[in-house]
Amino acid sequence: MAFVRVAKVEEIAEGQGALLEVNGVALAVFNAGAGRFHATSPLCPHEDGPLAEGWIEGDAVVCPWHGFDFELGTGRCRVDDGLAITVYPVRVTGSDVEVDLPA
Repeated sequence: MAFVRVAKVEEIAEGQGALLEVNGVALAVFNAGAGRFHATSPLCPHEDGPLAEGWIEGDAVVCPWHGFDFELGTGRCRVDDGLAITVYPVRVTGSDVEVDLPA
């Protein structure tokens, strides 16, 4: 795994997500405010809803289709223990948002 620049900080509005594809990997990247960013797999495992179009509630992203919510730090679903999303380590370097992606 290696950190790769995926966006500039100002490209993702606070409280919003963006669907990005980097090096063949699709990601949902969220700006949680206060310089905190999160990256997850882009689809809700419930029915493939677009997580990047969801909203942040506390430390979770809520799928816009059926309201399933996932912890941004762990990927655990708060509605169904059998569901989870992939989370990727994120760091901000200067004005760049970088995600640790599989090689």
